[in-house]
Amino acid sequence: MATATTRLGAFLMVLYTCFADDINLIHKPDSAPVRLFTEEELKRYDGSEDGQPIYMAIKGVVFDVTKGKGFYGKGAAYNALVGRDSTRAVAKMSLDPADLTPDTEGLTADQLNSLEKVFEGTYKTKYPIAGYTAARILNPDGSPNKHFQPESQPQLRTKDEF
Repeated sequence: MATATTRLGAFLMVLYTCFADDINLIHKPDSAPVRLFTEEELKRYDGSEDGQPIYMAIKGVVFDVTKGKGFYGKGAAYNALVGRDSTRAVAKMSLDPADLTPDTEGLTADQLNSLEKVFEGTYKTKYPIAGYTAARILNPDGSPNKHFQPESQPQLRTKDEF
């Protein structure tokens, strides 16, 4: 006759064997974690290096615009927009160096409306999200922005990231 300790050990071994795969799955995320880009890090993805992805941020969302290399690559017409958050430039449809900033202060209602249309209708539908700028995820004091919500992209799911 087996002792209670032996029976308990055998029972736990059976449980472990039956549920081991399920237990391991809890620790395996099914998507890449949200990537946070500092301003300095984002500059590295400006299209100047062959083989390196090309990233552009709008409204703090970093898009991988590599497949649009003809527009955004080195020497291309819109290269000034990449490697940074170009929210103001997109809103104003401008390549003026003074507009290559995330600042939206002073934009007109028409410019803000244009920004939203281009953000939703072009970038979110055409380019995958590579991550977010620190300004999008963090408050000015460095604490997490509780109102941050990842964009609706299949590779970024809120339950996996937060």
